[in-house]
Amino acid sequence: MNKINGYTEEEAAGLIEYIYSGKCAGKTLSYLFETYGRAHSRAKGSVRNYYYALLKRQNDERVQKMLEGKDLAAAKVMPFTEEETDEMLKSIFRERAKGCSVRRAIFLAAEGDEKKMLRMQNKYRNLLKKQPERLEKAAREAGMPPQSEFLQKRLEQEIDALYERIAESLRRENELLREELEKLRSERGE
Repeated sequence: MNKINGYTEEEAAGLIEYIYSGKCAGKTLSYLFETYGRAHSRAKGSVRNYYYALLKRQNDERVQKMLEGKDLAAAKVMPFTEEETDEMLKSIFRERAKGCSVRRAIFLAAEGDEKKMLRMQNKYRNLLKKQPERLEKAAREAGMPPQSEFLQKRLEQEIDALYERIAESLRRENELLREELEKLRSERGE
């Protein structure tokens, strides 16, 4: 049984046909990866990664044959330059300093461009995981407290809000108990 990156040739051909038919029907790649994955007990991300790996193997005759006449191609990856990364972080943290969530800040920094927003979101996540000190520096330069202080303040606010909700609930419960007590006293003639 011949395999291509872990799929049988038949599975690979089936995936290519599924993607091609779905794209012709106007479906998004994200939707197609998810539905194919669900139908074949594979994770959406795994299907996506396999699809792009297949597209990169166009020097393989078997893959060439599968892709023939289908006009399926992967867009070229556009890495961020250091300057673009710095500018992106400045934009995001300017919005964060105004009180926006990270997601909203990225949306605003991308000026509504969904592809740019997705690239920025992925870059931000990557930096958060691999270069958190760079994010801390950009946050400080934008006038935001360090992430740990920011998270501490946010946690304190959430705890205060929780206490308020609990206190309000207890006040309502006490009021109902007082009313019930008054009702019982009046029934006993006190």
